[in-house]
Order: sequence, then structure tokens, then C-alpha cells
Amino acid sequence: MQQVIDRTVSEIGRVLLGKDLQIRQALCCLIAGGHLLLEDLPGMGKTTLSHALARALGLDYGRVQFTSDLLPSDILGLSIFDRDAGGFAFQPGPIFSQVLLADEINRATPRTQSALLEAMAEGQVSIDGETRVLPDPFFVIATQNPAHQSGTYALPESQLDRFLMRLTLGYPDPRSERQLLLRGKAPDVSTIEPVLQSQQLQAVREQVIEVKVSDSLVGYLQRLVAYSRNAAEFSVGLSPRGALALITAARTWAVIEGRDFVIPEDVQAVLSAVVAHRVIPSADFAGDGNALVALLRDRVDVIPD
Repeated sequence: MQQVIDRTVSEIGRVLLGKDLQIRQALCCLIAGGHLLLEDLPGMGKTTLSHALARALGLDYGRVQFTSDLLPSDILGLSIFDRDAGGFAFQPGPIFSQVLLADEINRATPRTQSALLEAMAEGQVSIDGETRVLPDPFFVIATQNPAHQSGTYALPESQLDRFLMRLTLGYPDPRSERQLLLRGKAPDVSTIEPVLQSQQLQAVREQVIEVKVSDSLVGYLQRLVAYSRNAAEFSVGLSPRGALALITAARTWAVIEGRDFVIPEDVQAVLSAVVAHRVIPSADFAGDGNALVALLRDRVDVIPD
């Protein structure tokens, strides 16, 4: 199975050059059953990653461009009167996709953001008094512009917590950027071939459930969580849901690395992506969530003294 995952990463890497780590983290997020938030400047490859991931896994792909006038029904769908049938017929919205790109989610109003995030949490939507189950797998990749850009509505902390991971792609390294410039055009996502089939994806998810977590590893996780709640640099630490997200992501990362047990390196590999958007620095701390994660790495021992 690890070979299939490696081929999937390699296939996506043909169009997203030099970003194998972020591709693996995005794949980890999907396998873990969570949702992904990509925060970066425009033009960094966020859309390319989401579309390529859907194609490499052979999943149905949908996209919504979030704007200030977007309504919840534009995402969820609505019932339209059918004159020939003499009744209302439901027209599903793009949320009924296995992979949904919510592009520039922080440009929509809080009401529209909430409609999407409720569906993410429940795995279903209620429209006209009827509950409709979303596809399985159902994976939302939301992109977000930096908060300092104009026309944005920041996601509140309670909604940020709904995303298992938050990633930043960043600028390409010089070698990858040179390849891109020599190519002379944007990567063609349509060339991506399906690698990981739905049955294999389900098999990987079942493997995650069987991954062993030792008592000492749980102790390390608890020390990380406790430090985030008690250290002066933190205004808000990890919640129980955040702690569960961390152990789920670590178990999934272990499977991606070809192991059936978790080691501390698995926790550290996903620590920033899982934790940085869930913690808030204190007023006296001159740093962001990533700086707080760096403190966790430096000050919490894997093996207690």
C-alpha cells in the first residue's frame, strides 16, 4: 500500500513541483477523514493541488468560488418547481462532490461560511425538511487568503477548529521554479492519471484504525496538550477535539510511512499542520501559531525527565 501512496504523491508532483511534503500532508488529511485549509497568496498552486488530488484518487471534483454575494443555496442546492412534473425537484449543489474546493472561503459572509462548515461537521445537509447524506469520501479543501488582504471575513476560531489541517504551500524552490519557467505554462492537471482507487482508499482508512499507539506515545501527546494549556505564551491551548485530531493525523502519517505503530516523529511531522491554527498566542507573546508549535517541539520532551 505504501508503494501506491508513493505513486500517488509522485503523480501529483508532476503538476505541483517541489511540494512532496505538502502533497503527503494533504493526502494524510483526506485519509484521516478530515478537511483541509490552504492558506497562501494567490497563484501558489492551491487549486492545482486540490484538482490533482481528486484526479489521482479518481474522485468526483467540484469547485465553488466564494464571493461576498454567495448564498448558502449556491453551495447546498435548492428545490425548483418542475412544471411538467407538477412539483418541486431538488437540484443538488456542488457540495455533493467527493472533493470540494471552497476557493477563497474568507471572501464569503459568515452565514455562507457556516452553511459549508455545518455540512463538513455533520456529513449531511438538511434542505426543505429532508436530510440528504453527502458522498463518501467527502473532503473539503478550503483556500483562504491572508487576513490582511481586502474584502475578507476571517474564520472564527470555532470554525477553524473544524479543519483537521492547515497548510501553506509557499514559493517553489529555485530548481522547481526553473522547471516551471522552462515549461512556459501552467501545469495541465488533466494529464493526472488515477492511482489510488476508492477500494484502496477505504483499505488504507481501515489500516489507520488498527495502528497501535503505545502508552509512552500517549504520554508524549498529553504533555504537548498540557503545555499548550498551561504555558504563559498560550492564550488558548488545544481542546480535546484538537488532541484527538493530533493523534488521528499521527496514526495516518504512520500508515503513509508504512508502519502499523506510531512513533514520535509521526506526531512531529503533522504537529504544525494540525496545531498551529488551533492555538492562540497570549498578548505578551510576539509570534503566531507556528511560533507556538516551535515552542512545543523545543520544550516538551519526548521522554520525560
